[in-house]
Amino acid sequence: MQIFSRRANVFPLVVGLGVATLACAGVLLARYYFSPKFTQVGYSPRQPVAYSHELHAREFGIDCRYCHANVERSAIAMVPPTQTCINCNQVIKGDSPKLASLRDSWEAGKGVEWIRVHKLPDYAYFDHSVHVSSGVGCGECHGRIDEMDQVRQTQPLSMSWCLDCHRDVRARQGASRFLRPAGEITSMDYKREPHAPLALERRLNPPENCTACHR
Repeated sequence: MQIFSRRANVFPLVVGLGVATLACAGVLLARYYFSPKFTQVGYSPRQPVAYSHELHAREFGIDCRYCHANVERSAIAMVPPTQTCINCNQVIKGDSPKLASLRDSWEAGKGVEWIRVHKLPDYAYFDHSVHVSSGVGCGECHGRIDEMDQVRQTQPLSMSWCLDCHRDVRARQGASRFLRPAGEITSMDYKREPHAPLALERRLNPPENCTACHR
């Protein structure tokens, strides 16, 4: 006497497909939710001083290089010292409660403990000056910083994201969408004219080998 019907033969197949589907879904979910795009994009910590880039960069028109003075000649863009802020704020809003931490920093002779937003892993090397001198604008990595009251990360800063830019520049050179004229590096609202490639002084060869960033 047959205990199981013919339909029972389908059961192992359904179970197998279900397990395979769950496994694939788990891999895809883990790949997304543990990727920089999910874990870092949108990161926006509250700073010890409520500094608004929208106010300073957009409304006042302060150039990025006034505060991040080393961006054109150093690997590190530099966080401005308290003295840079005090130059203006001892006259403008000098008694504002929001600037109490800044005044305390100035009086104590210690820098403000800013919380870093855009942070690469320790094993990855990045040079701001090389990118700026090659024509990569601030907004390509930092987004419309002039529209942010509180800075947030807008790009994943992952290895694949960086390589996409390097490969595009190597292949298209002056026609690459990631490049702009030297005078527009800090312009947040810069837009390239259609079909108007840049006249580069030299051929750019952004590295794609491991040792370029992992030194």
